[in-house]
Amino acid sequence: MISMPPSERDLHAYVDHQLSEQDRRLVETFLASNPQVAMQVRAWQQDAQQLRAALSGALQQPANPELDPLMIRQRLKRRSRRHLASAAMLLIAVSIGGFGGWQAREMTFVSTQLPMTDALQAYRLIAQQGFLPADYKASDDGDMQGWLDRYFIQAYRLPDFAGAGFKPVSGRLLSTEQGPAAMVVYENQGGQKISFYVRPPGPKNNLLPRGSRSDGGLQAEYWSGGGYNYAMVSPTDTPAAQLLRQKVQF
Repeated sequence: MISMPPSERDLHAYVDHQLSEQDRRLVETFLASNPQVAMQVRAWQQDAQQLRAALSGALQQPANPELDPLMIRQRLKRRSRRHLASAAMLLIAVSIGGFGGWQAREMTFVSTQLPMTDALQAYRLIAQQGFLPADYKASDDGDMQGWLDRYFIQAYRLPDFAGAGFKPVSGRLLSTEQGPAAMVVYENQGGQKISFYVRPPGPKNNLLPRGSRSDGGLQAEYWSGGGYNYAMVSPTDTPAAQLLRQKVQF
């Protein structure tokens, strides 16, 4: 168990999700009563979000101390957060390459096409083909909302499809030209999957009207709200797709 008040190393461990459940709760209680420290921790979380999104599929590479988020923050702590994110993405583009670089580039290219094409592509890569492993898997407490809130504090709550037999089982961070994105995969007992996708509207504030479209055997329901763009994706002409079309409030 960590001691109170938490050290800087303890706070970094909290940001990097390395604390036990008991220690995590101690840190959150401390942050609730120390707003200045909480503000610094939120800034670190934003840095970690950009690093994790930039790393994308490369997270499965062998451990490299030079890429450890804590070490990077310590080396670059006097630089701006913007410089930190740019340096991390450049490092990955030069030294990692391979599939991770292809995936990040693919997500960037497709996001400039029809509405939420990146959400459809993410579903294919993760839910259908399993090319990218999950960053987070739902535990017994099912706190997928808590995981999403670490990166998208003001985003809409996850839709509840428990009545239809779908529960959130995993989450994945992605990188797009509009900014970091996340996809939560729902699954029922029959193995059918639907996804909830969220990302910012980008520097041009490209918010979307509510809409629906099909592409390559997938159905996407998309909309905007709370400063983010959203999409729910499922295979076309399935009970899951019908469920999404009938869902009128998110």
